[in-house]
Amino acid sequence: MPLAPVDSSITIAELTRAPYPIYKRLRATAPVLRVEATGRTFLTKAADTRAVKDNPELFSSDDPGTPMERAFEAHTLMRKDGEAHLRERNAMMPTFSPRNLKTIWSPSYERHASAYLDRLPKGEPVDLFPMLAGPLAARILAEVLGLPEASDADMQRWSQALIDGAGNFGWADEPFERAAKANIEMNAEIDRMIPLLKEEPDQSALSVMINADDPIPKSQILANIKIAIGGGINEPRDALLTVLYGLLTNPEQLEQVKREEKWSDAFEEAIRWVAPIQASSRRATEDTEIRGVTIRKDDVLMTIQASANHDEDLFEDGDMFNVFRTRHPHQSFGSGPHHCMGTHLSRMTVAKTLLPMLFDRFPNIELLDPAKVVWSGFGFRGPLNLPVRLN
Repeated sequence: MPLAPVDSSITIAELTRAPYPIYKRLRATAPVLRVEATGRTFLTKAADTRAVKDNPELFSSDDPGTPMERAFEAHTLMRKDGEAHLRERNAMMPTFSPRNLKTIWSPSYERHASAYLDRLPKGEPVDLFPMLAGPLAARILAEVLGLPEASDADMQRWSQALIDGAGNFGWADEPFERAAKANIEMNAEIDRMIPLLKEEPDQSALSVMINADDPIPKSQILANIKIAIGGGINEPRDALLTVLYGLLTNPEQLEQVKREEKWSDAFEEAIRWVAPIQASSRRATEDTEIRGVTIRKDDVLMTIQASANHDEDLFEDGDMFNVFRTRHPHQSFGSGPHHCMGTHLSRMTVAKTLLPMLFDRFPNIELLDPAKVVWSGFGFRGPLNLPVRLN
């Protein structure tokens, strides 16, 4: 069987600016393709991306060539398999229990959401990225993680530094330098909180981990908190901005969503349409094949869930935002052992709480100029701005 064809024309800049036309072409012509700029083999069909992520024995998360380890200054649970991954994942899971979501984090989020909505100006232009989506996601995450005194600005800056470092497949110096500075600041804040949470434990992730009967090593506690900071702001932030863009540019769908209270359906369609986390890496543990293409042991694959979510085999007109389309499972929260542990928190905060609150407070939100909304990102993607008028 042949090796995957190699493409030297696709650039990271193009994937950052406008990936979806590229993925559409690859699904049709080269669904298994070595992209030279990333040093990885792209999988763009939904069946392939799901099969790889659901088979950790054959496709390991341990990708030694990823920039993530340098960005996070740790071998994180995202790059581990089996018992090592499960032990570190389970160390944080009590924080996200259904009971805690219902009794602690949901009421807390509602209070914060109300306060952040109160400060939005009515009847004048406002960008919802810096004024609502970013800081609100940062605030609830700071509480959930056990860093309540970290500012919204610090949480967002740390998150972006980690994201930019982890997605730095071009290995440029500047993103790693920002990540290193963020690591110093995060370590200091976590170290400051540890004695306080030992004295007064709560259900936050840091408290649960340090007060466990058999705690994981401190190095991995730090790594776990940083993984959550890296992914726990951009996912709900970008999901909110994306669903708002989708609804505001499709007013008939918006009115039907309001009438039928289909906020959860709108949320799921938005993250299918533009997945906040667009791609994941897996390493082949032995020689195998995908679609008649040889995958050698230690080859690194990039499962493009952004492309999988547009796959014509599952989604008719997948490039269109349509809340009321025939439902098929999307892959935006991952699949297999690494399924996102913040899934239920994200659905609760954005879909069930904030969207109805926002449109109840401002029933006639106006997107000022859709053409001026800037979308960006290869590994992580979302709008960089959302200028609206709140009426």
